[in-house]
Amino acid sequence: MRKLFSTLLFFVMTFLSLGCSSEPEPAPACSNQTAARPDPIDEIIKSMSLTEKVGQMVMIGIHGTDVDEDSLYMLHQFHFGGVILFARNINSIEQTAQLVNHIQTQADEKVPLFIAIDEEGGRVTRLGHVIDAAPSQQSIGQSGSIEDDKKWVDYTCGNLRSIGVNVNFAPVADVQDDIRSFGTDPQLVADFVDASARSYEDNGIICCLKHFPGIGRGVVDSHVEISSIDASLKELDEIDLVPFKRVIDNHPHDRFMVMATHINYPAIDPDNSASLSSEVLTGLLRKKLGFNGIIITDDLEMGAAANHNLFREVGVKAIQAGADIALVCHEYAHEQDVYMGILDAVKRGELSEERIDQSVRRILRAKLNNAAIDGAD
Repeated sequence: MRKLFSTLLFFVMTFLSLGCSSEPEPAPACSNQTAARPDPIDEIIKSMSLTEKVGQMVMIGIHGTDVDEDSLYMLHQFHFGGVILFARNINSIEQTAQLVNHIQTQADEKVPLFIAIDEEGGRVTRLGHVIDAAPSQQSIGQSGSIEDDKKWVDYTCGNLRSIGVNVNFAPVADVQDDIRSFGTDPQLVADFVDASARSYEDNGIICCLKHFPGIGRGVVDSHVEISSIDASLKELDEIDLVPFKRVIDNHPHDRFMVMATHINYPAIDPDNSASLSSEVLTGLLRKKLGFNGIIITDDLEMGAAANHNLFREVGVKAIQAGADIALVCHEYAHEQDVYMGILDAVKRGELSEERIDQSVRRILRAKLNNAAIDGAD
């Protein structure tokens, strides 16, 4: 894996660094008529089969504390581009580092996988039984200290790098009175989320803002069932969207993801949850806020999504709405169904391969441009 990816990375960097030479040349050194060189990301996409490209757009959970026949079958058969780790996969730092190494080296993909985790701190930690987790975002926000936030993000990133994790599904950007949030003041939350994103960048870890477009007003757990937030567009713009806008406006879009919630926002789209709404993902997040990075769904096995959709259909709906990655965390059968649903939708013409390529381009650019992924074994 490392040799193959190093070759691809060299290819990419060579193209990116080519320019006009300072040495004399027989022909004119530079000209407006010089043929444009191909985008190296596009060259990688051209080398990929449709099944490989669709695989990049699905992130899965696996079972066990090491790869086995079942998990390797999933990775080899469906070319999944990412794996999310849970406490069920973790017995120790050393064991988890070995698991991640085995995933990366035995997946046999053209580029490394995203290895993701939910390590928010506080009560949401997958490593808390093997290390001391960071404090909750609420306690950090109440301290008022951006320096404390940087210290704890650096600490978390050090632990993640030690096991080979390159994506953390944090920080929570919701404005709410909850242990998982920095607070109820949108500007304070934006300040801390912005600082967290900067620290993740400095550490070479991709972070993920969640849960777009903000679940601070929610009263029903999306793990259980869908619910609605009856906030006006003005209220969302002045409160819930503030932290997301701050990061989108001030950070490179290939250095963070945005996770879409399964909650419904009738003021934007009365018929669909945010994760399945083109009005939310394409109209609001892409066009109005100008985000061109990776959009990932929350887990499609949550009751808010699974109770109302077939797995063969829900991934297709998310991609049609504007998502780049469908997240399916637990059951292999559901992960296969989401993958096959997307693949079959392309074959039927419901999704164009051009649309698939748009998402794969975002995914590959993030993978190639981030240090922790570039260094995957």
